Amino acid sequence: MPARVDAFRPADLTAEQRELYDRLLASARATGSRPFPLADEEGRLRGPFNGMLLSPGLGDALQELGTAVRYGTGFTPRQKELAILAVAAHERSEYEWAVHSHAALQAGFTEDELAAVRTGAACPLDDPAEAAVLAAARELAATGDLTDDAFAAATDALGLTRLYELVTLVGYYRLVATQLRVLRVTE
Repeated sequence: MPARVDAFRPADLTAEQRELYDRLLASARATGSRPFPLADEEGRLRGPFNGMLLSPGLGDALQELGTAVRYGTGFTPRQKELAILAVAAHERSEYEWAVHSHAALQAGFTEDELAAVRTGAACPLDDPAEAAVLAAARELAATGDLTDDAFAAATDALGLTRLYELVTLVGYYRLVATQLRVLRVTE
Protein backbone atom coordinates (compact mmCIF):
# COMPACT_ATOMS: atom_id res chain seq x y z
CA MET A 1 0.00 0.00 0.00
CA PRO A 2 1.42 3.40 -0.88
CA ALA A 3 1.78 6.07 1.79
CA ARG A 4 -1.17 8.43 2.00
CA VAL A 5 1.02 11.44 2.80
CA ASP A 6 4.13 12.33 0.86
CA ALA A 7 7.20 12.94 2.95
CA PHE A 8 7.90 16.63 3.41
CA ARG A 9 11.00 17.98 1.72
CA PRO A 10 13.05 20.21 4.03
CA ALA A 11 12.97 23.10 1.52
CA ASP A 12 9.15 23.08 1.54
CA LEU A 13 8.66 23.30 5.31
CA THR A 14 7.01 26.26 7.01
CA ALA A 15 8.96 27.96 9.81
CA GLU A 16 6.95 26.04 12.44
CA GLN A 17 7.48 22.73 10.64
CA ARG A 18 11.19 23.47 10.26
CA GLU A 19 11.55 24.14 13.98
CA LEU A 20 10.02 20.74 14.80
CA TYR A 21 12.02 19.06 12.01
CA ASP A 22 15.27 20.41 13.47
CA ARG A 23 14.29 19.31 17.00
CA LEU A 24 13.49 15.82 15.77
CA LEU A 25 16.83 15.48 13.98
CA ALA A 26 18.68 16.68 17.09
CA SER A 27 16.81 14.30 19.42
CA ALA A 28 18.12 11.17 21.11
CA ARG A 29 16.02 9.03 18.77
CA ALA A 30 17.88 10.46 15.77
CA THR A 31 21.31 9.96 17.26
CA GLY A 32 20.65 6.53 18.79
CA SER A 33 21.12 3.19 17.12
CA ARG A 34 18.49 2.56 14.47
CA PRO A 35 18.21 0.07 11.62
CA PHE A 36 17.91 3.07 9.28
CA PRO A 37 18.33 6.84 9.65
CA LEU A 38 15.52 9.09 10.88
CA ALA A 39 15.65 10.96 7.55
CA ASP A 40 16.26 9.67 4.05
CA GLU A 41 19.02 10.86 1.72
CA GLU A 42 16.91 13.90 0.74
CA GLY A 43 16.31 14.85 4.36
CA ARG A 44 12.68 13.68 4.44
CA LEU A 45 11.63 12.26 7.80
CA ARG A 46 10.70 8.58 8.05
CA GLY A 47 8.22 6.72 10.17
CA PRO A 48 5.82 8.62 12.40
CA PHE A 49 7.99 11.73 12.36
CA ASN A 50 6.88 12.97 8.95
CA GLY A 51 3.26 12.89 10.14
CA MET A 52 4.17 15.05 13.11
CA LEU A 53 4.95 17.84 10.66
CA LEU A 54 1.28 17.93 9.57
CA SER A 55 0.43 19.70 12.83
CA PRO A 56 3.70 20.95 14.35
CA GLY A 57 2.18 21.99 17.69
CA LEU A 58 0.55 18.61 18.21
CA GLY A 59 3.51 16.83 16.65
CA ASP A 60 5.88 18.54 19.06
CA ALA A 61 3.79 17.54 22.08
CA LEU A 62 3.65 13.98 20.76
CA GLN A 63 7.40 13.78 20.19
CA GLU A 64 7.99 15.14 23.72
CA LEU A 65 5.76 12.41 25.13
CA GLY A 66 7.62 9.88 22.99
CA THR A 67 10.93 11.08 24.39
CA ALA A 68 9.59 10.81 27.94
CA VAL A 69 8.23 7.28 27.53
CA ARG A 70 11.30 6.11 25.66
CA TYR A 71 14.04 7.72 27.76
CA GLY A 72 12.43 8.98 30.97
CA THR A 73 11.06 5.89 32.70
CA GLY A 74 12.58 3.47 35.16
CA PHE A 75 12.51 0.57 32.71
CA THR A 76 15.60 -1.27 31.59
CA PRO A 77 16.22 -1.30 27.84
CA ARG A 78 14.96 -4.90 27.68
CA GLN A 79 11.76 -4.10 29.59
CA LYS A 80 11.07 -1.10 27.36
CA GLU A 81 11.60 -3.05 24.16
CA LEU A 82 9.43 -5.93 25.41
CA ALA A 83 6.53 -3.55 25.95
CA ILE A 84 7.00 -1.75 22.62
CA LEU A 85 7.34 -5.02 20.72
CA ALA A 86 4.22 -6.42 22.37
CA VAL A 87 2.32 -3.43 20.99
CA ALA A 88 3.98 -3.64 17.57
CA ALA A 89 3.11 -7.34 17.35
CA HIS A 90 -0.49 -6.83 18.41
CA GLU A 91 -0.98 -3.84 16.10
CA ARG A 92 0.96 -5.52 13.28
CA SER A 93 3.02 -2.36 12.95
CA GLU A 94 5.89 -3.33 10.68
CA TYR A 95 7.68 -0.01 11.07
CA GLU A 96 7.64 -0.20 14.88
CA TRP A 97 8.64 -3.86 14.73
CA ALA A 98 11.62 -3.13 12.48
CA VAL A 99 12.93 -0.28 14.62
CA HIS A 100 12.35 -1.92 17.99
CA SER A 101 13.37 -5.48 17.15
CA HIS A 102 16.71 -3.97 16.13
CA ALA A 103 16.91 -2.18 19.51
CA ALA A 104 15.87 -5.38 21.29
CA LEU A 105 18.67 -7.37 19.68
CA GLN A 106 21.12 -4.72 20.86
CA ALA A 107 19.61 -5.03 24.35
CA GLY A 108 20.42 -8.74 24.36
CA PHE A 109 17.29 -10.41 23.06
CA THR A 110 17.60 -13.63 21.14
CA GLU A 111 15.88 -14.34 17.85
CA ASP A 112 13.78 -16.99 19.65
CA GLU A 113 12.60 -14.43 22.21
CA LEU A 114 11.70 -12.00 19.44
CA ALA A 115 9.80 -14.70 17.56
CA ALA A 116 7.83 -15.56 20.72
CA VAL A 117 6.92 -11.93 21.32
CA ARG A 118 5.91 -11.46 17.68
CA THR A 119 3.66 -14.52 17.57
CA GLY A 120 2.22 -14.11 21.06
CA ALA A 121 3.74 -17.41 22.16
CA ALA A 122 5.08 -18.04 25.64
CA CYS A 123 8.38 -16.27 26.04
CA PRO A 124 10.50 -17.79 28.80
CA LEU A 125 12.11 -14.84 30.55
CA ASP A 126 14.41 -15.31 33.53
CA ASP A 127 13.65 -11.87 34.97
CA PRO A 128 10.25 -11.73 36.74
CA ALA A 129 9.96 -8.00 36.02
CA GLU A 130 10.44 -8.64 32.29
CA ALA A 131 7.79 -11.35 32.39
CA ALA A 132 5.42 -8.96 34.17
CA VAL A 133 6.07 -6.21 31.60
CA LEU A 134 5.38 -8.58 28.72
CA ALA A 135 2.20 -10.01 30.27
CA ALA A 136 0.79 -6.59 31.15
CA ALA A 137 1.79 -5.01 27.83
CA ARG A 138 0.16 -7.84 25.89
CA GLU A 139 -3.08 -7.50 27.86
CA LEU A 140 -3.07 -3.71 27.56
CA ALA A 141 -2.44 -3.88 23.81
CA ALA A 142 -5.18 -6.46 23.30
CA THR A 143 -7.88 -5.03 25.56
CA GLY A 144 -6.88 -1.51 26.57
CA ASP A 145 -7.24 -2.57 30.21
CA LEU A 146 -5.94 -4.94 32.87
CA THR A 147 -8.05 -7.40 34.82
CA ASP A 148 -7.89 -7.02 38.58
CA ASP A 149 -5.61 -10.07 38.76
CA ALA A 150 -3.30 -8.71 36.04
CA PHE A 151 -3.22 -5.29 37.74
CA ALA A 152 -2.30 -6.90 41.06
CA ALA A 153 0.38 -9.10 39.47
CA ALA A 154 1.92 -6.19 37.58
CA THR A 155 1.85 -3.94 40.63
CA ASP A 156 3.48 -6.66 42.75
CA ALA A 157 6.24 -7.24 40.19
CA LEU A 158 6.82 -3.67 39.02
CA GLY A 159 5.36 -1.31 41.60
CA LEU A 160 2.65 1.22 40.93
CA THR A 161 4.96 3.84 39.42
CA ARG A 162 6.38 1.44 36.81
CA LEU A 163 2.90 0.16 36.03
CA TYR A 164 1.75 3.73 35.40
CA GLU A 165 4.74 4.24 33.13
CA LEU A 166 3.93 0.99 31.33
CA VAL A 167 0.31 1.99 30.72
CA THR A 168 1.54 5.31 29.31
CA LEU A 169 4.21 3.67 27.14
CA VAL A 170 1.75 1.14 25.71
CA GLY A 171 -0.81 3.87 25.06
CA TYR A 172 1.76 6.01 23.27
CA TYR A 173 2.94 3.19 21.01
CA ARG A 174 -0.66 2.17 20.24
CA LEU A 175 -1.28 5.76 19.15
CA VAL A 176 1.83 5.75 16.97
CA ALA A 177 0.85 2.40 15.45
CA THR A 178 -2.58 3.81 14.59
CA GLN A 179 -1.06 6.88 12.95
CA LEU A 180 1.35 4.71 10.96
CA ARG A 181 -1.52 2.47 9.83
CA VAL A 182 -3.86 5.32 8.83
CA LEU A 183 -1.13 7.24 6.98
CA ARG A 184 0.14 3.94 5.44
CA VAL A 185 3.68 4.52 6.64
CA THR A 186 5.93 1.52 6.08
CA GLU A 187 9.36 3.12 6.38
